[in-house]
Amino acid sequence: MGTGRVVSGSLPTAEGGIVGRAEVAAADRFRALTLFAAAEDTAYAARHMAAGTLTSWDLSGLAEDVELCVSELVGNVVLHAISDRRRTEPGHRPMITLTLRSWPRWLFVDVADEDASPPTLPIGDGFGPDLAEDLPEALLPDHGRGLHIVRTLADGVWWTPGEGGGKSVFCRFDLDAGSRRTPSMAVEEGRWT
Repeated sequence: MGTGRVVSGSLPTAEGGIVGRAEVAAADRFRALTLFAAAEDTAYAARHMAAGTLTSWDLSGLAEDVELCVSELVGNVVLHAISDRRRTEPGHRPMITLTLRSWPRWLFVDVADEDASPPTLPIGDGFGPDLAEDLPEALLPDHGRGLHIVRTLADGVWWTPGEGGGKSVFCRFDLDAGSRRTPSMAVEEGRWT
């Protein structure tokens, strides 16, 4: 998994790269859905779209992990994102765009929002549940668990600022041997970034 390090409590930003023709061959495997961030069924609609898309692409072995990552990332936007450009514009409703792309070796999940603030992780070492009885501070923090879950399930996680403001948070799932993996195999294997 190790695609980046958490520095000062933030996710790594994207680095430039070159994509070859073989990777572009699966260009027909692209789905996007734009939702209102404040709608009651935003997270449900995003999860439902992800599951249906993966089933139609014959990647249902990833559906449970991808649905959980989508749920956490969309939930972060709903709870924390503030529109950069239109925060004072009357009647503006912040939007979320979920995009899935499947290439021969990877599945990419992209959750874009209108807030340019980088996603952050809680700083400090986590405690295990065995310490919770003796140390009340060992309980999980109220915020930040979602990104830890995403980092555990996905093979790579990063973010990039949007061209006109906002940002996108990406997850990568490797398909070479992992497309048929059982749900939550990443957690069972104990992989961490």
